[in-house]
Amino acid sequence: MSTPSRSETSGDVPVYDLAPDCTVEDIEEGACYRATVNGVVEYGIFVDLSESVSGLVHESNLDGSYAVDDDLTVRLVEVRANGDLGFESVSIEDPETTRVEHDPDVTAADELGRREGETVTVEGELVQIKQTGGPTVFTLRDGSGIVPCAAFESAGVRAYPDFDLGDIVRIAGTVERREGALQIEVESLEALDDSGEIRERLDSALERRAAPHDVQPLIDWPALDKLHADLEAVATRLRRAVLENRPIRIRHHADGDGMCASIPVTLALEQFIEEVHGDPSAARHLLKRLPSKAPYYEMEDVTRDLNFALGDRERHGQQLPLLVMLDNGSTEEDVPAYEALAQYDIPIVAVDHHHPDPDAVGGLLTEHVNPYLHGEDYRITTGMLCVELARMIHPDITDELTHVPAVAGLTDRSEADAMADYLALAHEAGYDEDDLQAVGDALDYAAHWLRYSAGESLLTDVLGVDAADGSRHTELVEFFAERAERDTDEQLDAAMPHVESTSLDNGADLYRIDVERYAHRFTYPAPGKTTGAIHDRKVADSDGPVITVGYGPDFAVLRSDGVRLDIPQMVEELEAETDGGVSGGGHLVVGSIKFVKGMREEVLDALETKMGAAELDEELGSASVAGFED
Repeated sequence: MSTPSRSETSGDVPVYDLAPDCTVEDIEEGACYRATVNGVVEYGIFVDLSESVSGLVHESNLDGSYAVDDDLTVRLVEVRANGDLGFESVSIEDPETTRVEHDPDVTAADELGRREGETVTVEGELVQIKQTGGPTVFTLRDGSGIVPCAAFESAGVRAYPDFDLGDIVRIAGTVERREGALQIEVESLEALDDSGEIRERLDSALERRAAPHDVQPLIDWPALDKLHADLEAVATRLRRAVLENRPIRIRHHADGDGMCASIPVTLALEQFIEEVHGDPSAARHLLKRLPSKAPYYEMEDVTRDLNFALGDRERHGQQLPLLVMLDNGSTEEDVPAYEALAQYDIPIVAVDHHHPDPDAVGGLLTEHVNPYLHGEDYRITTGMLCVELARMIHPDITDELTHVPAVAGLTDRSEADAMADYLALAHEAGYDEDDLQAVGDALDYAAHWLRYSAGESLLTDVLGVDAADGSRHTELVEFFAERAERDTDEQLDAAMPHVESTSLDNGADLYRIDVERYAHRFTYPAPGKTTGAIHDRKVADSDGPVITVGYGPDFAVLRSDGVRLDIPQMVEELEAETDGGVSGGGHLVVGSIKFVKGMREEVLDALETKMGAAELDEELGSASVAGFED
């Protein structure tokens, strides 16, 4: 308990009671304030006037004795050069107390770079709460950006434990730079009563900033124009995720087109994340690109993704991610994995050009971009689509992407009329068609050996983007493309003598090979690409329609030229007509199927019958089989 101070002041002197969020800007020398003791030392007492205003009453200015949590009235007598405050205790009979509310000058997150070293106030939503071995880091988003705010209670102890994700708060503190990035050293944190109005304002600002950039497509192509609005919807989702501090996981085919799709989108998101956070390292914690070998989202992949997402939420206070499927994700085979994510309400968007099953996946996808949904087909490759998507997210990367659609088209053997325009665009960037084909071959070769690794820096150098060194890019492409050609020739030298042939009822030549027995395993090229290389040689030697089937114990890969193979329809019929446990998919001229080992001959015989009844169409040529090579 305290004993009365003997320093007395007349009752007409006003005494001010500071609100918890008041700062030193709300006090002035000579004024009297209500204070609470927060510490007792030999030379006086420390007092709090608000959450961020504290100081010392020196024993020479202190009449009476006090204990922690005692209340008293003090006068501000000194503001030292270092910012420390000095008080004296006063006794006022029947004081008239006036409440002081802080009317903050709220600073926007994107203005903090001009306020370094200053005390600021920010308002917004808590989108991440991470407990480190030192401070608690609250990540706040406002209408302009995202800022980390570090609050220290004691080492490893949660500060402000009553606050949760989604709370609308006001934070006051000093802007400091830590490891090259700005953050606020928290002096006070409080919930806002008018959170509804502020949330509405934040959401309105977020919606405006999440809107994609209005960019003109690289070429004039009416078929691509049909998908423009769908791409804008995906770009909005991705930009919004960045602005909400939601992690993004990109899953893509581990083939040339898949990398031509995923690498530009990754680069665009990295640059947008840095812009929003003001931190070059922020993308490392928020963005992950992951290749998938299978032509669909496997349960092995989704369980790993879920495990990492849940772990990051537990360890780092992150939100669950937005999943982005590129050059993949449109078929019924994706449904089990999507249903697993639905258990946690994880949103999914897909940009793909494989034949879709919209009835199967439509209710599980937040956004779905696919040319088949607009009466187009696989000739609009996912790489072509995603270059436009990347430009909508961050258009500054346009100049380094102009050759990428042509690479995507060549690796997926697109026969679209627009390929001539894409090749011309790439020529302006210094690439002829042989150069572009070599880039595609190098990407496929590198992806094969990277297996489940994203190969971030290596693949950007191979593709020639993200400020890749020009000479290194050229040398890497030459090295990998030559290795790919050498290994393919060695594989075909071993396999070609074992190719069987027959003529089908419709006049097409059918070539079959057991790639499990007559091709090298666990090397480049894999079974699917080996089948594709055999097919290319047979087409070159033939004047008529050609189908090639490479099969193993429980799979088959199909390629065709001049034959309209509706592979998704064939898979559906085989599943109904045989007991082979058939599944698979693809395009009209390329695809893969799976079956149980014991029914291989029955399934392949039934497949041959269906291929013999297929319609001939000399305009149809096969697309890349890289996505089906496992």
